[in-house]
Amino acid sequence: MTETHPPPPRAADPAAEAALPPRPARLPRNPRFSSGPCAKPPGWEPGWLGRASLGRSHRSGEGKARLAEAIDLTRALLEVPESHRIGIVPASDTGAVEMAMWSLLGARPVEMLAWESFGEGWVTDAVKQLRLDARVTRAPYGRLPDLGAVDWDRDVVLTWNGTTSGVRVPDGFAPPAGREGLVIADATSAAFAQRLPWEALDAVTFSWQKVMGGEAAHGVLVLGPRAVERLEGYAPPWPLPKIFRLTSKGRLNEGIFRGETINTPSMLCVEDWIAAMRWGLGIGGLPALIARADANAQAVWDFCAGRDWIANLAEAPETRSNTSVCLRFTDGRIADGAAFAKAVARRLEAEGAAWDVGSYRDAPPGLRVWCGATVEREDIDAMLPWLDWAYRAEIARL
Repeated sequence: MTETHPPPPRAADPAAEAALPPRPARLPRNPRFSSGPCAKPPGWEPGWLGRASLGRSHRSGEGKARLAEAIDLTRALLEVPESHRIGIVPASDTGAVEMAMWSLLGARPVEMLAWESFGEGWVTDAVKQLRLDARVTRAPYGRLPDLGAVDWDRDVVLTWNGTTSGVRVPDGFAPPAGREGLVIADATSAAFAQRLPWEALDAVTFSWQKVMGGEAAHGVLVLGPRAVERLEGYAPPWPLPKIFRLTSKGRLNEGIFRGETINTPSMLCVEDWIAAMRWGLGIGGLPALIARADANAQAVWDFCAGRDWIANLAEAPETRSNTSVCLRFTDGRIADGAAFAKAVARRLEAEGAAWDVGSYRDAPPGLRVWCGATVEREDIDAMLPWLDWAYRAEIARL
C-alpha cells in the first residue's frame, strides 16, 4: 500500500522554527493509528478484493456462500466454540449491542458497568430508553469498577475493553459459571487482540472496523446457548424494529447465523473482511494477533515509563488496553491540557508521523494510539520519537 505524507509545515517565523528540537530522521511507513476505522492489514491492496460478489444479490447462492465463509473464518480465527452462534448484523458494533440489549434485557434486573463513554451510552439506553430496573456501577476514566462486587445474578452489560479510556477487563477474568443473569459484552476493541472467555459470555459484539481493519457499518453478534434460551422463552414488552428482530414465531431466526442477513450488507466489505480473516489465520491465528497487539502496546508503555511528562490513562497495569492505548500529559507546566494535547496531535498529523491520535471527545485530554494487530511494530517505533519531538516543540511555545 503506497503511503503519502504531507510536507512538514513551514514556520512563519524562521527564528522560532530554528529554536525547535530537531525532527526525527525517519517517519512511519504507515502513520494510521486511528482507533476506528483501523489500519488495514499489512500489505493490503485492492487486489485482495478480487473475488467480491459485486452486482450480485446477497441472497443469491454466491452471496450467501461468501457471507457464510465470513462467519466460518470469524469462528476459526476467534476460536469461538460451536455452541455459540455468529451473525452479521447492521450498524457496526453499536447496532450489535443495541440488538442484544433490546432483544435480551427486561426479564430480570440489570447491572450496567460503565467506565468510559460507550459504556455510558449503553447506560442511557437501559435507563432512559428501555427504562429497566437497572443498577449502574461506574468508575472514572482510568479505572475499572470492582468486578468482584458485581451482582452476576442480574443481567450484566459491560464494555470488555474501553476504547475511549484504554481500560480493559484483566486477562484471566471471567464471570462466575453459576450466575443466573446473562452477560452482554461489548468487545469491539478487544476481539482479535484479547482472549475472551466464551463459555462465560452470553452475547458478545464487535465490528469489522476495529482490530482487523475491516470496513465500517457491519457488526457481529455472537450468542451463547443461554442467550438463545432467553430469546426463545422471553418476549420484551417494547416494540422491536425489524433490524433488531432475532426471533420469528418464538424461535431463533437461524438464518441470521448462516449469513442470511436482516438487511443488505456490502459484498465489497464482506470480501474485505474475508481477506482480513485469511491474513490473520495466515500469520498464526489468534495467538499471533494477540502477540502483535501486545508488542505494539508494550513499546508505547515502555516509552511512557522512560519519561516523566506522559503516562497511561489506565491506572492499574493489569487493566491497560493493548489496542486503544490512551495517554495523558503529566507536565505541570501545561495549564490547558485539552489545547496542548490537540496541538501535539496536530503536529504529528501535519508531519505525517501519526494520524487521528487525539483522545476521544468525551475522554480526558490526551492522546489515543491504536496498537492493534494490523499496526506494524516498526511504525510504532518510528512514531514515538515524533511524539517526543511534538511534545518538546509545544512545551517550547508555552
